[in-house]
Formats: sequence, C-alpha cells, structure tokens
Amino acid sequence: MRGTCAVAGIAVLAVVGAGVPGVMSGAAADRSGSPDLSRYYTQKIKWAACEGETEAMAEATGHAKDVRCGKVRVPIDYAEPGGGDVEVAMIRMKSSGSGEPRGSLLLNFGGPGGPGVSALAGSQKEFGFLSKDYDIVSFDPRGVGQSDPVSCGDLGTGPLDSGLGEQSDDPGAVLAELRKAAKECEDKSGPVLPHMGTVNVSRDLDVMRQALGDKKLNYLGFSYGTRLGAVYAAQFPKKVGRMVLDGVDTLTDPVAEQSLATVEGRQTALDNFLDWCTGNAGCVFGADARAARDGMVKLIQDMDAMPLRSMEGEEFTGQDVVGVLSQALYSRQAWPALSQALGALLADGDPRALIRMSGGLMGGVDTDGPRVDVPMDNMSAALMAVNCADDPDRPDAARIEKEVGKLRTEFEEASPVFGKSMLMPVLLCFGRPAGTDYIRERVRDVKTPKLLLVGTRGDPATPYRWTEETARRLGSQAVVLDNKGDGHTGYLGSVCVHDKVNGFLLYGETPKSGSSCPVDPKAQE
Repeated sequence: MRGTCAVAGIAVLAVVGAGVPGVMSGAAADRSGSPDLSRYYTQKIKWAACEGETEAMAEATGHAKDVRCGKVRVPIDYAEPGGGDVEVAMIRMKSSGSGEPRGSLLLNFGGPGGPGVSALAGSQKEFGFLSKDYDIVSFDPRGVGQSDPVSCGDLGTGPLDSGLGEQSDDPGAVLAELRKAAKECEDKSGPVLPHMGTVNVSRDLDVMRQALGDKKLNYLGFSYGTRLGAVYAAQFPKKVGRMVLDGVDTLTDPVAEQSLATVEGRQTALDNFLDWCTGNAGCVFGADARAARDGMVKLIQDMDAMPLRSMEGEEFTGQDVVGVLSQALYSRQAWPALSQALGALLADGDPRALIRMSGGLMGGVDTDGPRVDVPMDNMSAALMAVNCADDPDRPDAARIEKEVGKLRTEFEEASPVFGKSMLMPVLLCFGRPAGTDYIRERVRDVKTPKLLLVGTRGDPATPYRWTEETARRLGSQAVVLDNKGDGHTGYLGSVCVHDKVNGFLLYGETPKSGSSCPVDPKAQE
C-alpha cells in the first residue's frame, strides 16, 4: 500500500548498490574487488516456534502448528559488510502438500513499512491453496517490525504526523520543524536508518532466497511489494522464478506526485463509500451523499479541535479517523463494518469499533501475551525512510518556502479529508541527501521469465495507470491482468484474480496480456 506519513534519516543516506548492484551469489570477493558477502550467502535459517503476538496470531487462525519463525543476517551496508548486521525476522508456513514442495513463495504485503511476519501470521487461510505446493514465507524488511525497527519518537504520532499544524502559514517555521523531525529520527533510530531503501531490501531478499535453499525467487508482492519485486527483477534477472506484482506501484513518479495520486484515489474511494452508505437504510450520514461528504469533513475537523479522551488520558483525534478510513477503504468488504463503526462514533461518541477496525486491518489480534517492542510510529517512520531513499529529487529551502502554500492548497483541494496528512510525506524528505536514481533510471526492460502484473481499476492507493506505465518500463516480459473491480490490490478481493494468480504461480499458466477480470459479484453485495 502507499502509506500515510513517515520520516527519513538525516545522516548520510548512502543507498549502497544504487550504482550497480552486481551482487555475487555467494562466493568470496571477485576479482574486481567486490565486498565479500559469502558469510551471508552460506547461512542457514534455524526455524523455531514463534513467540509473543506472532504466536497468538497464528493460534487465532488455527494454524500455529504449521508456522515457524526464524532470522537471517544481512549487512547494514553492502559496500562495507564488516560494519555490522541487521537481523531480518522471517516467518514460514510449511507446505501442506503430500509431496515435496516446489520451494518457497516469498510474500511482501506492502508499505513500505508493513511488517510481513504479523501479516502472514494473521492471514494464513488466504494463502492456503498456494501452500499446497509452496512453503509460504514472509519477512519484516530492514528497519521494520522485528528487524531493527526505526523510529522518530513523539514526532511520529504528533503534529507533524497529522499535517503542518500552526506553522502552515510560516514557511520558515515549517523548515525548522522539518529539521527538528530529521534530528529526532536520527536520534531515535539505529545505524540501519541511513541504509533503508528498496535497493538494499532487494539485496536482502536475495540473501533470503539463498538461505531458503531456492535457486529462483518465487514471489508475490502487494502494493509497495511490487516496487520491491521490480527492483529485484532488475538486480537479479537470472534469479527470478514466478513473480506476481499486485497493486502496481510507480517506478518514476516523485514523492509529491505519488502522494497526490494517493490523495485523489482515497478521496474517490471515500466518495464511493459514502454513495454506497447513503443508498442503504440506516446510514449514519443520512440519505444525501453530498451532505454526507460535508458531514465527514466536519466530523474530522471537530475531532481535531476537541479530541475524544479515554479514561487513561489517550486522545482519539480527527486524524485518527482519517487513518482508519485510509485502511478501511482499501477493501469494499470492510464498508459495512466501517459504516457501523462511524455510526457508533457519531451517535454515542464511542471510537472503540474504529480502533478495533484499525488493529484488525493491520493484521493484529487482541492478546494479553508478550508484545514485541516495536515503536508505535515504526510503520510511518519506515515508510518515509524508504520513500526518501528511493527518490533522487530534493527540494531546497528556497523552493519549500516558495511552494509550501501552493502545495497545501493543491492537496486540500484534492481531498479535504486526506490532503492534510498526505502533504507531510512530500516535505519530510527536505534536508536529506538525494536518494538513489537506480529505480528511476535502471529498472527497465528486464530479462526475466514472464512477470504477471495485476492492476485494479478502482484501486484507491495505486492507480491503474501505474500498472500500465510500469509494464511498459519492464518491457515485453510484463503481462497485465486488468481487474475491473474496486479496492486495493486484487488477489484477496476477486475470485477471478485469485484463480489466475494461483494458476500462474502453481502451474505456470500465463494469462494473455490485456486479459481482464470482471467486477466480483460478491464485492457488490
């Protein structure tokens, strides 16, 4: 998914390998003097029972006996592998088939900043059919979840996370806040922060492939996971097996254009939800869709001005509502629950159903078991760390001062609900060294087996045009499946997409490019 808000590091953002990731497959340093990565490419994963929340999630799905957790070590800096390691947390759902498994199928659930360990622990049923042939594997990328999580401290959940706040009319004050945010992230995060970015995560992915014993990477990536898959295809074309990219990300748009496209997509999805809600009896916003849109804006503004407070003193603000909407609108199947949760909030001032929705949509479960010590802002902090590392564009102070007012107007006109919070990811790369240009310049015309790209017409986060643009960049090996439905990604929301992706991954059945899937009738109920 395209995320909401996060922050990158202020230290030297050396995205190693951005020039030419000519990675060895496990041998010692080659004659050109490339760093010796052999100790990473010869390691084996020690699988053991999962612990804490991961174990509780697996038990809640009824598949705990089939799930194991492990770790691989990767270098913080691939150019200087002696400078320290990151332990990447992994999870495996063992193949349920009677014969030998085909190998591993690695999943990335998106973000950037989304933890794959908890996501797979809480969603094993959805990948049960694929597990007949594959061991299903996912992971927390570097800087995420249980893999040396980055953080920006209180700023990650404070005023910068929800918009420009009182400084919005003073460009100088905005710049001061951005510098403060960068310093806070540097102070709160470990040495992995300057080495975030998809180029490095892709190299980690290849280390995982080798540690799993797979000659080829079989891969299913959602949303941001499609960017990761495309980068891997460019870096390691001879190591690509069967690869599916669902909810295709852009490889070319700057952070500002990505964020604006996401704002527009989310507003369209919200409009569609309110049209649906007001067309059904019992909608808390009444029967007038236009009035419902105005009512939603007023609700968020009122709750930002006067947040609800729990007995423990915790606040639930309008921007918290925006965060839940951002997730719930990804799936049309969540609309009835969202309508009921908003009804409870408006009728009784009770946000608990919305809070539960947020936890459920992130793959969490209620548990009193031990909790992994992951900062509350880790997902947003990792999101911006990766997005800034992947983007070579950097506005200077003069440009920020000149354009901040214009940008704010543009984003809030695109969406009075989502525009405020989505502007911050554009500004929070300020002051950081430019990221890699590898993705924009080098990820093209890949020499791999066929790649299946799934684009959904009503996707609120990754517009369908990104699927077409990315397919053209990847070249003739990219095959597009056009999903006519709504929601973010297609595999879990469309029976047709589900079947075609399974056919490709299990049996090598490649749809003809330009094939389509109709709107799923169940999604319209």
